[in-house]
Amino acid sequence: MENLFKLLFILFAAVAVMVFVLERFGKPMEAEQQSKLSRWVLPLIALLLIAQLFRHFS
Repeated sequence: MENLFKLLFILFAAVAVMVFVLERFGKPMEAEQQSKLSRWVLPLIALLLIAQLFRHFS
């Protein structure tokens, strides 16, 4: 149980550092770049779900 708390604490700290760094130094995406990336999101999620279903049932 102690290892779980250590792992969760490290994970929380890492996410907090990433959020801080990205808010400070990240630049906003342009609308054109967002639309290009959003075009790929749903097909990739569907592919991931199919792969996980195959992995689960095999």
